[in-house]
Amino acid sequence: MPVDDHHHDHDRYHDHHRGNDQEDRFEVRLGEALHQAGGAYETDRRALVAAGATRGHRLLLRRRAAVVAGVASVALVGLGGALLVPGGDDGRQSVATGAKTPVASATPKASYTGDELIGMLEKLLPRGEFSSAQARGTHDKLPPYAQVVHNDGKGKAAIAVGFDRVLPGSEQARQTVECPDKVLTPYDRCVVTRLSDGSALRIFQGYEYPDRRADTKLWTADLVTPKGQHVSVSEWNAAAEKGAPVSRAEPPLSTARLKTLATAAAWLGVVDAIPVDPKAPTAAPAQPSGIAGGAIASTLVSLLPKGVKVVAKSGQDSGYAYVVVDDGKGRSLVQINVQPNMSDVEDQLFGAGTETLADGTKVVTHEGPGEKGGVVMWTADTIRTDGFRVVISAFNSGSQETAATRTTPALTTKQLRAIALSAKWRGLG
Repeated sequence: MPVDDHHHDHDRYHDHHRGNDQEDRFEVRLGEALHQAGGAYETDRRALVAAGATRGHRLLLRRRAAVVAGVASVALVGLGGALLVPGGDDGRQSVATGAKTPVASATPKASYTGDELIGMLEKLLPRGEFSSAQARGTHDKLPPYAQVVHNDGKGKAAIAVGFDRVLPGSEQARQTVECPDKVLTPYDRCVVTRLSDGSALRIFQGYEYPDRRADTKLWTADLVTPKGQHVSVSEWNAAAEKGAPVSRAEPPLSTARLKTLATAAAWLGVVDAIPVDPKAPTAAPAQPSGIAGGAIASTLVSLLPKGVKVVAKSGQDSGYAYVVVDDGKGRSLVQINVQPNMSDVEDQLFGAGTETLADGTKVVTHEGPGEKGGVVMWTADTIRTDGFRVVISAFNSGSQETAATRTTPALTTKQLRAIALSAKWRGLG
């Protein structure tokens, strides 16, 4: 699995669950992400692909919108709950619960320049010094955003806002305002609430580096309206999301201020000014494509060897599932992708060391390092003659973002191979 390195160029575009359509193949999307990242991922392509599409999309959760080269928002499961209670904020200016903002009633325009977006952002922030402003307007090829470094007297902090559209009722719209699974994305707090106009707002308090190799905090607010307008606010407790030392204990805006900034009425006019892509779909599919994650998780549990106890498992993500098991020697994450119609990537995945069975099924196993020091990932990758692929990986840790909890994974590569080759998977496809 790729480490979430928050690409320096931050091309963040919409990342959907992988379905059966050719243009939604996860290898294509991960390949694009690799290209945009300039090679920032710390594992090779084989490890990326072996790890699976859904993990790639989960990682993009933390590549928040509104930074230097693009805007995207990807998250995970479930709506409901109350908004976070604000904590310890002196609330001096317009960004405060229920406060009117200087531009909230401004008449939307046909277009906005980057400079105009910077001006709007600065007016909505508390008093302080501003520097290092960057922005892109609504008629650029990539989505608009504005970012400034703000100092309220307690330390510099990068604050950014970005804009795009999501298709109402789509899986992407749901994911954008849903909280991630803590097994895959460690964080401090995440709450989703429905606003009176039907919009959904997610406030997320986590870290730039989920493995905590640096103390940079990342807090975000994502708003999605019933019309599909998406506004995303990000703030850090440093002057840059990466490469700058922590300058304060926490980002400057409380959860209440994040809410007010993200829900400022003027931002919806910015989204409306983004040119509409004539090729964009106009209706969401009735059902998410791909094999239901719940069925995959249940099948995986049924195939586990005796002596391992399931202590956690994933939700309903299409094509993907995980379990955390413990055989008495410590927790071990096991994750699996079940993907029809993958013949187009067969040559990339099954090269040297591939075993071909009598029925034409190809099998390859790998034992290599994971993302964090001491973590290892063992993988069995299989593909049938019709392109039906099952790839399963096990780790010597209960999460890819935490240190090793045992010497080796709870399952051997032989056991992983047997699970991947089970005939039960064909019953799901």
